[in-house]
Amino acid sequence: MSENNCYSGGFREAVCIDAGRVYDSCCARDCLEDLRVYFTPSGQETINNATGVHVRNAEILKTYIEVEPVSFNKGYYACDLTFYFLIDLDVYSPAPSAPTTVRGVASFTKRVILFGSEGNAKIFSNAVTRENDFDRQLNEKNNMPRVVVQAVDPVALDIKFCELKNCCEPQICFPECICNYMGHNLKCDCSDGSMAVYVTLGLFTIVQLIRNVQMLVPVYDFCIPTKECGSIDDRQPCDVFRNIKFPMSDFFPPSPCDGQSQTTSACEACDEE
Repeated sequence: MSENNCYSGGFREAVCIDAGRVYDSCCARDCLEDLRVYFTPSGQETINNATGVHVRNAEILKTYIEVEPVSFNKGYYACDLTFYFLIDLDVYSPAPSAPTTVRGVASFTKRVILFGSEGNAKIFSNAVTRENDFDRQLNEKNNMPRVVVQAVDPVALDIKFCELKNCCEPQICFPECICNYMGHNLKCDCSDGSMAVYVTLGLFTIVQLIRNVQMLVPVYDFCIPTKECGSIDDRQPCDVFRNIKFPMSDFFPPSPCDGQSQTTSACEACDEE
């Protein structure tokens, strides 16, 4: 093997590295039906006086992640994921005028159980220090695996605009950062006669459980998950969403073959995949 040829198809040497190993991962295609959209008091007033609404845009505003061991199955961890979606709506009023843009927030929580192996070591490192403290170091109590969630902005599939009657929806407490972003606390209006907005979103995600280990690793290709996180009921409009191809190109950079920068044989190999 030529010493200056880094595209020979092999690797020059095996080195020991400290890196995050993906112990388990899954991809999910979730159809989130009838998520209630919550507004600030002024936004809710605009919704109450509206004659119709339309989704202009939907995006992920924040994702909160919690991980804990599964007591009945060693090495497995329950990953609780809470997504907060920023929903931009075109709101139409009785007067013949241009629609008003109103922003609201919807949330969705799911649980995924993945394998993360076991480890009881305490980790000390000068890479982690106290804020504004140049000497004292923070120690990690254990080497719990960490959860990494990758997601693309959701696809708006459907919207419902209806008057509330005998509303029994639970009160949702949004995190302070969400309320600060909206400029005001979000209002859960359940009084009879108030108007409510429900959206159905299609969400693609990849969830990975990663633990830092020391290992000898040759690199071959991307770690693309091969299993689904779970399934949902076959109901409209989710059927349309399930037929959308999983957008792998949004999660992984294009290969060199896409830019025609490698040899013809390498590009043909990518085409075969």
